[in-house]
Amino acid sequence: MSVDLNGIGPGQVNTQRTTADKSSGAQNTQPASNEQAKTQAQGARGENVSLSNQAKNLKQLEQKLGDYPEMDDDRIEQIRSALENGTYKIDAEKLAQKMLEMDESIFG
Repeated sequence: MSVDLNGIGPGQVNTQRTTADKSSGAQNTQPASNEQAKTQAQGARGENVSLSNQAKNLKQLEQKLGDYPEMDDDRIEQIRSALENGTYKIDAEKLAQKMLEMDESIFG
């Protein structure tokens, strides 16, 4: 069964009936069985999914990023020891620039 991601694909239409529909449609059950037969026939064909080139590239990028550690333990240890020793230097201009860039990205 293929699914149209840009709209409603076959088999995704809401076919539930309200109580008013049930009472008036109790005599006519043939269309519902045709609908079920169509849905079952589509399911029997199998499912297939095709990814765009952009999605494939994103998947490759995700795999490459997974190879890198989330944290640089060596850098964390360097900063920790510099803080303990009192030798950690803060570049006030660089910090202020980063704060302005972050403010710009958030508030425009």
